[in-house]
Amino acid sequence: MKIVVIGGTGLIGRQVITNLLRLGHDAVPASPASGVNTVTGEGLAAALHGAQAVIDVSNAPSFEEAAVLAFFQTSGRNLLRAEAEAGVGHHVALSVVGTDRAHAPAYLRAKLAQEQLIAAASIPYTIIRATQFFEFMGAIADEGTTGGLVRLSPAAMQPIASRDVAQALAEAVLAKPVNGIVEVAGPERAPFAEFVGT
Repeated sequence: MKIVVIGGTGLIGRQVITNLLRLGHDAVPASPASGVNTVTGEGLAAALHGAQAVIDVSNAPSFEEAAVLAFFQTSGRNLLRAEAEAGVGHHVALSVVGTDRAHAPAYLRAKLAQEQLIAAASIPYTIIRATQFFEFMGAIADEGTTGGLVRLSPAAMQPIASRDVAQALAEAVLAKPVNGIVEVAGPERAPFAEFVGT
C-alpha cells in the first residue's frame, strides 16, 4: 500500500515511515524539504498520485496565534482537496489530547480547527490525539527555568513516548477508518515535576 506521510521527515514522521517500511508498505515522506508544501499546494498532486492513505503529522512553523491557525486551516484544506482528487481512501491525522477543552491555548484551538476540517471532508478518517511527548519534557522545563529556579505546573500529566505515537499512527492507517477520534497516552500519570526530575 502506498502511504504518504506529510511531515515525514520530523520526529514522529521518520518513525512512522520506518514502521511502515518494516511492514512492507510503500511509505513516502512528504515535506517542504522533498518539494511538497501543504500551505502552497506545491508538489501535493504528484506526491499523492496512487496513494491509498495519508498520515498528516505536519506541524506549524510558528505557534503565534494567527499564524498557527492559518497554517492548520490552509494546510488542511489544501491537503484534503488534493486527497479527494487523488482518490485517497483514508486520512489519518495526529492531534493533541485536550483540543476540545474550554479555554484551550491557541495551538490547541488551531488543532481543533484542523480536526473539524477533517471531519467535514468526504474522506474516511482517523484522528489520533496524543498526550505530550516524553522527548519534550526537558525543553518544557527549560522554558520554566529562571536562573537556578525551575517553575513547573503541579498538574498531573500522562506523557507518551514518540515511538508509541508513531506505532499508533501506523496501526491506525492500516486499520479501517473510525471516522472519529482515538486518544493515546503514556502508562503513568503523575505531576509534571516528577517526570522532569526522573
